[in-house]
Amino acid sequence: MNEFELIRHYFTRAAPSAVLGVGDDAAILRPTPGQDLHVSVDMLVEGRHFFADVSPQALGHKTLAVNLSDMAAMGARPRWAFLALALPEVDEAWAQGFSRGLFALAEQYGVDLAGGDTTRGPLTLSITIMGETPQGQALRRDAARLGDDVWVSGELGLGAIAVAQRLGRLPAAAVSDDVLAACQCRLDFPVPRLELGQALLGVAHAAADVSDGLLADLGHILAASGVAAEIWADSLPSLSPLEAERARWLEFLAAGGDDYELCFTAPQAAREAVLAAATQAGCRVTRIGRIVAGSGARLLDATGQTIALDRAGYDHFA
Repeated sequence: MNEFELIRHYFTRAAPSAVLGVGDDAAILRPTPGQDLHVSVDMLVEGRHFFADVSPQALGHKTLAVNLSDMAAMGARPRWAFLALALPEVDEAWAQGFSRGLFALAEQYGVDLAGGDTTRGPLTLSITIMGETPQGQALRRDAARLGDDVWVSGELGLGAIAVAQRLGRLPAAAVSDDVLAACQCRLDFPVPRLELGQALLGVAHAAADVSDGLLADLGHILAASGVAAEIWADSLPSLSPLEAERARWLEFLAAGGDDYELCFTAPQAAREAVLAAATQAGCRVTRIGRIVAGSGARLLDATGQTIALDRAGYDHFA
């Protein structure tokens, strides 16, 4: 099977929202009048972003999910995706599983695969995604304000725990089997918070998705907005803690990465509106801190003392 047969057999589907989709030198798109267009790209590299033995269906899901998470952070409705795929060889069973996982998530959120490219090389997956928000209403990193609450969706630290366990960096009895299964599921099949991001338009001020770790991604909001944050360690949402390893547990929650939750700020007067948006989206949100004057994020214990962590998040070049 050559490149074009691979594309035609596994990655060519009808793209109703595109004027012209897969099969020509370029797609033709027609953005919705009155909408701002959002474009984002993410890359996943074997050995850096995923384990070599991950199932192709999970990998297809995650490759699109991490891009959908970027759209969620802007409050955008995703519309079109473009896949660039480097494969060591043509493996039809792998391609079938990967495309099944990718298209299942694409269909769930109404995303059309409108183009892309394939080649031989080390396993590398990259998606460029495009979405829309009503003009001038997008959630941005530079809009946090003094006095804002800091919120986060879902639970933190699960993906990072799964990675640590796979790498042999956790004692065998550190987490229960049930918790470990939930962590592995979150690592392989992250849930993009698209419904929440869209429900927060006009409610939240600033947002970012938590991909590299809470403190690292919140730090992008703080730097862009010229403010600081106080984060309450005891408020960070997750499952049951690691036995006798609280410091390690906090590092997973605050700096672990692979969460794909939304961290956002909103005025105190909007607390009820935030909770209503979460109910509408069908997910949990937790108020974890506040925006203050200064720079950077401080993780505080119950007495208000700063908790020092060895790192703030994942470094793709470390």
